[in-house]
This record gives sequence, structure tokens and C-alpha cells, in this order.
Amino acid sequence: MTVATGIGYDCHRFAAGRRLVLGGVEIAPEGGLAGHSDADVLTHAIIDALLGAAALGDIGEHFPDRDERYRDADSLELLRTTVAMLMHRGVSVAHVDATVVIERPHVAPFRARMRTSLATALGIAPDHVSVKATRGEGLGFVGRQEGAAALAVATVER
Repeated sequence: MTVATGIGYDCHRFAAGRRLVLGGVEIAPEGGLAGHSDADVLTHAIIDALLGAAALGDIGEHFPDRDERYRDADSLELLRTTVAMLMHRGVSVAHVDATVVIERPHVAPFRARMRTSLATALGIAPDHVSVKATRGEGLGFVGRQEGAAALAVATVER
């Protein structure tokens, strides 16, 4: 068995009239993130981390924002597709650790639901999915509440 890790990052600006979805969980019905899909930065970072761990490129290569098939796409469905792609190549997900960087709203009340949602899409137990959150402390685009970002590390086994 070979173990590999990958890192993922994503960011989106805030946009009025959009839902805020993180880890497949709707956090707020308005004031979401702009994007071609549902703009779920957390799930997108995890997808990139998985693709990186499997040396399969990045999210834009597999789900390009110029492709209308992915307009308003559910990012959890993109994650499930990514996991199936990995499994087809003999790669299984072992663990995911992710951090959401957002000033507001607070993520803590939704963390358990996010972990469960992501774990289900990943096909692993929730105790193999870590979701953390931090703020920008008034610094940068996150601190100015212009957008949100997420980072993820994924461990896979071949």
C-alpha cells in the first residue's frame, strides 16, 4: 500500500442573492459566494486536495467553469464524482483535514453537519474528516468580509 497526500485551496468573493454553502451545508440563504457552481469553497478545496494526492490535476481540469454542465452544480456531487474517479484508479480516501477561512458567519454551529455531509460524499467515517474554521481578524479580503477561502489536506491510499 502507498500513502499519498495532496493540498487544496479555493476562494470566492461574496455575492448578494446567493446561498452560502460550506461542506454541502447551507449556512445562510443570502449573502453567499459567487461562482459558476454553488461556490462551496470548502468542498472545492477538498476536491483539489484529493486530485492532488492522486496526481490527477485540479478541479478546473475536471469540472471547468466554462462548461455549462457545471453551472450551479452541487459541489457534493462533484466530490462524489471525484471519489469515484479515484476509486476507478485504485485510490481510496483515508483522511481529510480542512479549514474554512471566513469572518462571518460563524461556522462552529454547522461543523458537525459539515463533517457528516462530507464524510458521506467521501465514503469514509466522520471521524476521518476534520473541519476547522478561522477568521481573518480584520486582515485581507477575508477580514474585510469580501469573500471566504478554504484549505484542505487529503490523505489517500493506493
